[in-house]
Amino acid sequence: MTGGPPALRCYMNWLGLNGLPQASPDPLQAIRAAGYDGVQLLQPLSLDLVREARALGLGVCGSGRVNECETAEELAREARDAGLECLTLHIGWGLEDDPQAHRLIEAVLAASDRCGMPLFAETHRATIFQDPWRAIQFSKRFPELKFNGDFSNWYTGSEFVYGGFERKMAFIAPILARTRFLHGRIGNPGCIQVDVGDGNVELHPYVAHFRALWTAVFAGFLDDPGAQSVIWFAPELLAADIYFARTFNGKEESDRWEQSLVLCQIATECFAQAKKEHAASLRQAASGNSSVA
Repeated sequence: MTGGPPALRCYMNWLGLNGLPQASPDPLQAIRAAGYDGVQLLQPLSLDLVREARALGLGVCGSGRVNECETAEELAREARDAGLECLTLHIGWGLEDDPQAHRLIEAVLAASDRCGMPLFAETHRATIFQDPWRAIQFSKRFPELKFNGDFSNWYTGSEFVYGGFERKMAFIAPILARTRFLHGRIGNPGCIQVDVGDGNVELHPYVAHFRALWTAVFAGFLDDPGAQSVIWFAPELLAADIYFARTFNGKEESDRWEQSLVLCQIATECFAQAKKEHAASLRQAASGNSSVA
């Protein structure tokens, strides 16, 4: 672990503000007042928003899409020049053959190295990482890859309950261990974004699965001695007009602003659990070493 004690930082995703009925005239102030550590902005990047966020003491990271190799360098350079902390990336459309996908990944890794900018490949539909099996193969070929885990895409899209959740979670363990950013969204086996109330696992049993996924991600972060000191969590509950939020009688299923705060609380609890287990593991290892000595 480099750069200080490990910390979880919760950022609000800017796209999640779209369509909120209680939209604030000053969303950055509302984000700060709600207790977020920062904001994740979108492409095209608004330097005015970057400056306004920083003036309020908010951290800033970004996101983008890489369909062509040269785009990786362009986005990384722009992020570096704007002083962003990191970028999450949709890479490719998922239609690329392996040589094409490898070139995109190589371009992203090279851009990250040249610009000193953490670039996280997102586990998202309509990208080369939309499929868990293929993502694992890419992770074997490129062990330096780090990820943004948007795991509702896999949980729903790849039917993680059908065939055994524990079995599939074990299969993606290498991805979980190398995830350094999380997009907070919880899905169930049939819908990619659902209301989870207050996170009660008895009412919403799939919440337990996401708790397990997120805790495993935090454990991998804590176990990595070379990791940066920060891991990011950004709720990304999106609006009905792009077919994420479900609607009933013309009204969105839930209050996405309040649900985003619930997801941050769940993530905070998962991080605390991972830290507790990590500390216990270190104590056990130290005790074992003392016994051997």
